[in-house]
Amino acid sequence: MSDVNKVESAEKHGMEWKSFFFICAVFFPLLSVAIVGGYGFIVWMLQVFVFGPPGIHG
Repeated sequence: MSDVNKVESAEKHGMEWKSFFFICAVFFPLLSVAIVGGYGFIVWMLQVFVFGPPGIHG
């Protein structure tokens, strides 16, 4: 039964590299775009509804 879950070393090494490239090429760029876009959206909504446009007032 334990042989079913056993992964060969070469297969494990290949899966680690695929995971690494997925994280570096897909996950982190999408995460950074989502974080920056979310922050920009929050600032925009605060300017629209709470603080007003930036600049010198009065």
